[in-house]
Amino acid sequence: MSADLRAREVTLNYVGGSLTMTVGNAEHLFGADADIVGGGGDPKTTSVKGHTRTRVIGGPSKSVTAYSYTYDQWPASGHGQAAGGTPVSMTWESSEGSWIARVSGPLWALASFLEENATRNVFFTALGGKTYGPFNKTK
Repeated sequence: MSADLRAREVTLNYVGGSLTMTVGNAEHLFGADADIVGGGGDPKTTSVKGHTRTRVIGGPSKSVTAYSYTYDQWPASGHGQAAGGTPVSMTWESSEGSWIARVSGPLWALASFLEENATRNVFFTALGGKTYGPFNKTK
């Protein structure tokens, strides 16, 4: 394991997928003070129907009234630990060559994410050889 924290991998979750790359590359592509890491959770409300509960078979039943609660749903990657996602080769303005990143989810979702968040012109090449881009933040 590397002692350089910028050489460690970070997974950036976005609507429809996630992008895994080294911290140093993410800082260079999105800016050192980007707020895309740990973007916060989305509040979700869950409702529970009223029902009866029996702790021990044959024992007394307890009536549970209907209720609802709200919690924060944090972004999570949609792939298992063994499947690291689809590899893509990424190149951006003033990068030192091409870098391999892993993507879970459709490539169009990655393109939308890059268009919204990249601070530099960026291209990526899919496993089949098709190149997408350039994507650059328009705001």
